[in-house]
Amino acid sequence: MNKETTKSCPHCGAVVKNNTCTKSRIVAALLTLFLGGLEIHKFYLNRNLQGILHLVFCWTYIPSFIAFIEFIVYLCTSDEKFAEKYSS
Repeated sequence: MNKETTKSCPHCGAVVKNNTCTKSRIVAALLTLFLGGLEIHKFYLNRNLQGILHLVFCWTYIPSFIAFIEFIVYLCTSDEKFAEKYSS
């Protein structure tokens, strides 16, 4: 996605691709930071199977560790790359 064709949603400010709003990188990062142990960000990003799998193992704290790493990855990823990967 190049910068000339990148548009933003008038309602939420998210990157628009193919006339649909994509998920926000900042919202995903905040969900990961504050609710990462419950993997709520996986459901937000439409990764339901991963979310359920991580919920099953949330008592082991392994999903919390994974969520912390994902938080850093979300912050380091550009908006364009994030939109390409997690577009609806």
